[in-house]
Amino acid sequence: MKILVLLKQVPDSTTNIKILPDGSDIDRTGVKMVLNPFAEFAIETAVQLREKRSDVEQITGIIAGSAKAAEALRTALAIGADDGIHLQDEAFESLDELQSAAVCAALVKDAGYDLIIRGKQEIDLDSGQVGPALAEALDIPHVGAITKLDVAEDGKSLTANRRIEGADEVVEVQLPALITIEKGLVEARYPSLPNLMKAKKKPVRAVTSADIPGFADLVGTVGGTKMHTLEPPPARPPGKVVDGEPAEAAKELVRLLREEAKVL
Repeated sequence: MKILVLLKQVPDSTTNIKILPDGSDIDRTGVKMVLNPFAEFAIETAVQLREKRSDVEQITGIIAGSAKAAEALRTALAIGADDGIHLQDEAFESLDELQSAAVCAALVKDAGYDLIIRGKQEIDLDSGQVGPALAEALDIPHVGAITKLDVAEDGKSLTANRRIEGADEVVEVQLPALITIEKGLVEARYPSLPNLMKAKKKPVRAVTSADIPGFADLVGTVGGTKMHTLEPPPARPPGKVVDGEPAEAAKELVRLLREEAKVL
């Protein structure tokens, strides 16, 4: 069984984010970039499958981004991926998620992956279109936001649980298939220092847009999502402290909630 894990590098959730003056992007100066936490769940799922089964022969991580994205890819290699693919080209930077899925499909469609795994969403744009779009482009089944996974002993199908409103849905699909991982399915391990050192020696294939047949035509006919501008959330107004005797303070608080906050 060959497994492909889709990865993405995102700003650390504890980083102080600032927007560029023109609203085109965040100011990335000094911003710590990390492997998307949901991508950590995806690679951990793949590694645990290999630990439980004898037929997992290869785990490959794939990521798109600048040279800095190699750090996130190396983290995945340290967690347990065998090799990596790095889409390292400025042309990949401007792709929307549907275009990214189409490009990835063109690159891996003949690689023989039995299972493709991706995190449910990214914590930067809070989106999750690439997984379903890639499954559509490859014409394979997709099960999203799964909370439980069981691959059949013969490696020909999988059964996955996913939460839906008021119920737990159980879906069985034939492989090859694509799944996206919900938080809680696995607990991502921290890569050890020895594994981080070993990851530096694992093979990583660099891919440019020139390596994708018909790249320009492909991205020109797919997509439709465009980021117009980024804005910080509005500043929160200062809080108020209501002083005085409890009874009077309660009356004043009710007045403020009704007349100023208009929540009553």
